[in-house]
Amino acid sequence: MKKKIGVLVMSYGTPKSLDDVEAYYTHIRRGRPPEPEQLKELKDRYEAIVGGVFPLRENTDRQVEHMQAELNKFDLPDVEFVCYQGLKHSDPFIEDGVQNMAADGITDAIGIVLAPHYSIMSVGSYIKRAKATAEESGMNIRFIESYHLHPKLIEAFANRVSAKLDLFVETGAQRDDVKVLFSAHSLPEKILAMGDPYRDQLLETSRAVAEKAGVTNWQFTWQSAGRTSEPWLGPDVLETMKELSEQDVRYMLVSPLGFVSDHLEVLYDLDIEAQEVAEELDVRVMRIDSLNTDPLYMQTLADCVVTECRKGALLHG
Repeated sequence: MKKKIGVLVMSYGTPKSLDDVEAYYTHIRRGRPPEPEQLKELKDRYEAIVGGVFPLRENTDRQVEHMQAELNKFDLPDVEFVCYQGLKHSDPFIEDGVQNMAADGITDAIGIVLAPHYSIMSVGSYIKRAKATAEESGMNIRFIESYHLHPKLIEAFANRVSAKLDLFVETGAQRDDVKVLFSAHSLPEKILAMGDPYRDQLLETSRAVAEKAGVTNWQFTWQSAGRTSEPWLGPDVLETMKELSEQDVRYMLVSPLGFVSDHLEVLYDLDIEAQEVAEELDVRVMRIDSLNTDPLYMQTLADCVVTECRKGALLHG
């Protein structure tokens, strides 16, 4: 009989329908229901994206399925990998994913987040919740904290940057005239004082992708900051676009390296909000296609899991 190794695939989560938005938002706000205007704004954003659908959940489901298939392509005849979802703010929650593994008799597991860059406020919080539940269940679980420089991840992003730069060239722009804006979800500035590696890892990924794609005209920016009283990392991509426009930059390619699938911060913040600003500024802005189930990304995740299994002596050979 094959040994089953569980893989807890963690991500942020999203509501299943508009009816679930309030409960989802309340969970994000740590049990505090949103004000009516806040709820309306979030629902309006979901309704504004193409088709009014919730692609993050569908994309995440596909990523988990493809990742499991990729893992079981490894030449490990005595092992079967079984992937379980664990979401931060919606069902099945991270705790549910761990408990589902335990209920299926899984004793050894690996946890990985669908986010390549580590921050104690993001990936760290996922791991903390999973670890606590695993300890209660008596499960042996190891975690992958980051994979921001995995060669196949860099190649996947670089391919997408190059493909969109080619589109600019086809419409008459010179490749070097296009400013590539690498971006990621902003976090509170206080992480810098904590020595958090998030910003540095994002810059390392940006440099590696730029080098792989042969890009020299690039900079890093932030997006999707929370609306709280504390300062968040900036500048925001919309501010960056305005500054570049004032410098007579007419072509920009947004490359959100902090996101691995299409969801609200991509489909609304970039595809709608940033495009509205681009129209006001009379500049042309594109974004790279999201990774979603790109084979190179699936191979990245699978390779990280198998490598971690070997480190923990969970595999033979």
